[in-house]
Amino acid sequence: MPINVPDQLPAIELLREENIFIMDESRAAHQDIRPLKIIIVNLMPVKITTETDLIRLLSNTPLQVEVDFLRMKGHESKNTPEVHMKAFYRTFDELKSRKYDGMIFTGAPVEMLPFEEVTYWKELTKIFDWSREHVTSSVFICWAAQAGLYHFYGVPKYPLGKKMFGVFKHRNLNDTLPIFRGFDDEYFVPHSRHTEVLEKDILKVPELNIVSKSDQSGVNIVMTEDGKQFFITGHSEYSRYTLDTEYKRDLKKKLPIEIPDNYYPDNNPDNEPLMRWRGHANLLVSNWLNYYVYQATPYDLGYTDYEI
Repeated sequence: MPINVPDQLPAIELLREENIFIMDESRAAHQDIRPLKIIIVNLMPVKITTETDLIRLLSNTPLQVEVDFLRMKGHESKNTPEVHMKAFYRTFDELKSRKYDGMIFTGAPVEMLPFEEVTYWKELTKIFDWSREHVTSSVFICWAAQAGLYHFYGVPKYPLGKKMFGVFKHRNLNDTLPIFRGFDDEYFVPHSRHTEVLEKDILKVPELNIVSKSDQSGVNIVMTEDGKQFFITGHSEYSRYTLDTEYKRDLKKKLPIEIPDNYYPDNNPDNEPLMRWRGHANLLVSNWLNYYVYQATPYDLGYTDYEI
C-alpha cells in the first residue's frame, strides 16, 4: 500500500520521480481501509527536505499510512515558506484531542544549547508527555532522541570534540527483536551531530535497552521494554546527498568541517556519494510500523475526527 499524504504536498512529485508509490488524499478517500495515522513533529529548518526523506521511508510498506505534520506554535520557520506551513502543518492545540498510531520527532539544529534554553522546550516537552497517552509507539531522531532521553529519563548529553559526521558501521545487540528482522549482522547509518549520549548513563535506567551501537559513533538505538519509544541517534532517513549538502554548505561558510567518513569513494568529495544505508533504513521503518505500531494499535483509536 502507498502512503497517503495531503494533496499538493511538494514531496509527492519529488518521490514519484524516484518511483515511490504515493497516494494523495483524494484517491485514498475511495479506499475502504483504516490507514495507520502517523504524526510527524518536524523540527528541522528545511522542512520540505525532511518531509520528503521521511515519507520516502514510510511509503515502503504494505500498510497504508496517513500523515499529519505538527509545528511548534512558539517558533517561526525561517527556511520554509509560510504558505507551506499554513497549508500542511497544524499546531498542538489543533491536534491534541486526537490519537495516533505512530509519532516521529525529527532532529533540530539546537544541540549546542542546553535543553531548557531552546525557545520551544516547554511546548515540546508538553507534546512529549502527551505522546505517552495518545500514541501507540514513537520514534525520536538525533537531537529529539537526546531531548527525549533527557526529559523522560534524565539522561544527559555531552559535547563532542569534533562533529560526528559520516556513515558508520553498526551492529544490533539482539537480533531476536522484531525491529531487526531482516537485518544483516552489520549495517550503516549516517550521523551528523556535535553532541552524544553515553552508554554508561543509559545503562542506569532500567526501562531502557541499548539495542544498536557502533564502535565509531557510539549508541545508536535505545528502546523501552514495551516498544513504545525508540530513540535513534543517527539519520537513517537521510537521502544520498544530505551529508554532501551539509559538507559543502559548511565549507562555503568557512566553518570547521571534515570530509564525512565512509561517504565519498576514495574519500574524494568530487565523487558521487556512496549510498550504503537505504536497505536497512527501509527495514527499520517498515519493522517499526508493522511490529510496534500496526500489530499493537487498536482498530478504533477513539480520537475525535474533525475537519481542520
